[in-house]
Amino acid sequence: MLKADPFPLSNSAAECDVELSESLDDNISYLLDVFEDCYDIVFHFSTIADAVRCCVVYVLGYSDTLALEKQVLSAIGSITDDALESYDGLLQDRINSVSPTEHTGINEIVDKICGGYPVLFLDGSAKAWSFNLIKLDHRQVEEPVAESTVRGPREGFTEGIGVNLPLIRKRLKTPDLKTVSTTVGSYSKTEVIILYIKNLANPKLVMEIRRRLESIQAKGILESEMIEEWISDNPFSPFPQLLSTERPDVVCANLLEGRVAILIDGTPFALVAPVGLFSLLQSPEDYYQNIIVSTFIRWLRYVFFVISLLLPSAYIAITTFHQEMIPTVLLLNISKSREEIPFPALVEAMIMEITFEALREAGVRLPKQVGSAVSIVGALVIGQAATSAGIVSAPMVIVVAITGISSFMIPRYSLGIPPRLLRFPIMFLAGTLGLVGVMLGFIAMIIHLCRLRSFGLPYLTPVTPTRLREFKDVFMRSPVWSGTGNPELLGAELGPEKPNRGNVDMKRGKNNDGTR
Repeated sequence: MLKADPFPLSNSAAECDVELSESLDDNISYLLDVFEDCYDIVFHFSTIADAVRCCVVYVLGYSDTLALEKQVLSAIGSITDDALESYDGLLQDRINSVSPTEHTGINEIVDKICGGYPVLFLDGSAKAWSFNLIKLDHRQVEEPVAESTVRGPREGFTEGIGVNLPLIRKRLKTPDLKTVSTTVGSYSKTEVIILYIKNLANPKLVMEIRRRLESIQAKGILESEMIEEWISDNPFSPFPQLLSTERPDVVCANLLEGRVAILIDGTPFALVAPVGLFSLLQSPEDYYQNIIVSTFIRWLRYVFFVISLLLPSAYIAITTFHQEMIPTVLLLNISKSREEIPFPALVEAMIMEITFEALREAGVRLPKQVGSAVSIVGALVIGQAATSAGIVSAPMVIVVAITGISSFMIPRYSLGIPPRLLRFPIMFLAGTLGLVGVMLGFIAMIIHLCRLRSFGLPYLTPVTPTRLREFKDVFMRSPVWSGTGNPELLGAELGPEKPNRGNVDMKRGKNNDGTR
């Protein structure tokens, strides 16, 4: 019969910080209360040499029961009376192959059990031993779907942080690659690893990222976006302030430029900070192709980024308020196509843009085999039917199609979302104020980007503030031997001569003195 609980009553193991008892019954009694209604927590009782009672506690399906049986249970089951000299010697001699870790506190033992580590308890000992026998079925390393390239590595991160970290280590074989581990989430206890290269990354930047991660007060972290919202300078901005990537080569390239990477267990997306608008517009394939070709594609990407944002608005403004800007022949063709359309250009554009966004989301949510076919066929059928029915004009269909194609050229999905959102308010301004409204909306966006920071780094660096030395890797893809991406420039705003962003209230987005 189990003895009375020697530990103070508590709703969770995290609230008590006491040492183990020498009584096996007391220890197991407390654990049974902690893991009440947890059918997957197994308590395996046994006896060593018919003299010492023991119990192994593990998680069914999470712990490697086969290895536990072969390396631990069978080893201690073969112990004779002569071998029972000391518990420490017993473990070192019999189960040294699995490297047992000694514990004396109930807090850390509960965390180990929840993390999949089998824990061995012995009667008469105020110690317990955990074993690194975790069984996790990871997805195989595959090519990233969202960041595919014609030329370059085909490896992508998986959901296991134990798989992702070696993918980076094998590319950066240096002891200067530092890894700092922490745990985030009071219930999920998600493992998070900060990576940086010593002497390249700004120490103030590393300390700030670590401080923000430690300030997270969340019940659980299930994906990298949750951490991104917590540690971003402005979580209410539509523009991403951290780079999310599935590619180890992208993470390594940013580490070599002095940035800091964050790996989160349970997601294939790693975060990189700090970043700016122009670094988000760069594709990893830019550095795997010819210099001239990469520069041309980069400029094409810049142009179509602006087109994806302003083309529908410009069409609405010109056709509604500034018809004199259109050549006469083209104006007559547009007027002829619109003579039976009952809606103004603004309503017409809103109908087409909302329909296109719905088709885009439908293509993403549907199974992979039919998603692309539905989005393409749906756009063709609906566009043709709407034109034939006189709901929208043919020029508007062309404008919306070009806008959609332009948004697909943005290499980062997170950066492609802001133009899709900002397109609608600018369209309203264009329908009411013409080109003046378009310019007002564009200027408001530029002002917001100028005020935006990514861990203290201005979002439009190196254009504003101007850094001529870095221009060679913004408007062109400079050769790799030219020394681009000077690491000492990253995170410079975190220095003592700049405003201190270390006192940021993560819930309000303000400093402790009330200023932003």
